[in-house]
Amino acid sequence: MPKKKIIAEGVVHNMPADLKKVLVSSPNVHEKWNNLTPIQRNEWICWITVVKKSETRVEHIHRMVEELQEGKRQPCCWPGCPHRRPNAKKWFN
Repeated sequence: MPKKKIIAEGVVHNMPADLKKVLVSSPNVHEKWNNLTPIQRNEWICWITVVKKSETRVEHIHRMVEELQEGKRQPCCWPGCPHRRPNAKKWFN
């Protein structure tokens, strides 16, 4: 029986299925993901899920994979999860 991969979660958001699929399929990215802090994982999940278009969401997932492989730990130029910090809500409708 194959060993089930554990994927660490964020602090506010649940792990979306499309992101989980990407993390399971790439051992290198999966390891880097699990080494992030819960808040860093939350920022990535929010950054991916807050967009309106499915095409943009796919682009965000691809960018996350690339940036994790480069050693980045959170999305660049992101004001932060509005669901975790009330003062960041001004950035979102």
